[in-house]
Amino acid sequence: MSWPNVGVNQLNQQQGETSEVERVLLFVGRGTVNTGKTLAVNSQSDLDVLLGEADSDLKRQLAAARDNAGQNWWAFARPLGEELWTDAVMAAQQVASVEGVVLCDAVSEKAPINQAITLRSNLIAKFGRWVWFILAVQGMQADESQADYLERLSTLQDKVSEKAVCLVPVLWGNEPGVLAGRLCNRAVTIADSPARVKTGPLISMGSDDVPVDGDGVPLQLATLQALEAQRYSVPMWYADYDGYYWSDCRTLDAEGGDYQALETVRIVDKVARRVRLLAIAKIADRSLNSTPGSITAHQLYFAAPLREMSKSAEINGIQFPGEVKSPKDGDVVIVWKTRKKVEIYVVIRPFEMPLEITINLMLDASLEAA
Repeated sequence: MSWPNVGVNQLNQQQGETSEVERVLLFVGRGTVNTGKTLAVNSQSDLDVLLGEADSDLKRQLAAARDNAGQNWWAFARPLGEELWTDAVMAAQQVASVEGVVLCDAVSEKAPINQAITLRSNLIAKFGRWVWFILAVQGMQADESQADYLERLSTLQDKVSEKAVCLVPVLWGNEPGVLAGRLCNRAVTIADSPARVKTGPLISMGSDDVPVDGDGVPLQLATLQALEAQRYSVPMWYADYDGYYWSDCRTLDAEGGDYQALETVRIVDKVARRVRLLAIAKIADRSLNSTPGSITAHQLYFAAPLREMSKSAEINGIQFPGEVKSPKDGDVVIVWKTRKKVEIYVVIRPFEMPLEITINLMLDASLEAA
């Protein structure tokens, strides 16, 4: 016997949108105004008011990023006083959830690189935040030849391995900011390389002329190519093609690694953020179990970020691909280890991207019939 009644429950199926941290960066560098504060910055911000009228690496890199990012750019800035840059990044997490961090003060030794590696690990462990780093690297000194500079930089990155750290030599002056802005440009996806020529030439490089070394020799394209081979991310140019462009955003991933270019890191980091939120919602939810029906349903559930990121558009007959390829059957595998522990494997399939194009021409000199 039951008393007649009606109950209505409002269930949350976790089908809403999540906050996007992609294309939002934190810029860190020495300053004299608002030190120790995390400042929100966008295209309308007056950097002289926020960071002071004095010139600084932080202000110049922020301005270069703004100029290269295009519409709807915004970021965070953290002027450093006496605090360490790593402490500043950790403190900024209270108000700034970002995709990447740009250290604007040029480094010349391995310590900051290793600090960035440790910092990424700590951010993942403490906050579940996957963050990559752009570190400005000291440019050529007044008495330094290009050969000596190559030798010095070859030792700086030697024996270091980390897929989420990019080293950017400061040769023109604003390269870290230029690269950061190009990566945040909303005209392209996070899966696009900054080497994409159709994005346009680089803006606000910091110098109107090609840099010269200590011997007075202009910077050679071969020097930039050698730096790129040493895992540095550098600008470049094409003969008989106007403008400066980027090579590729190289990371310090080891030879043969899957993440030697930042665009692959950005894709996987984005999936990690989305899948983590989906997994949190399933804690102690018995609908996720080892029955065939549950496994099939949750393979679709955990593949949702891949389906969203794979959406493409066709404009005037031209296909604009999504960030990844559409998931296939078997790309999400659910394995129960015990009654209370489950492991989920997700396969991410990036699109191909031509960074080296070879064109073969053939001549047909045969006689045609009259």
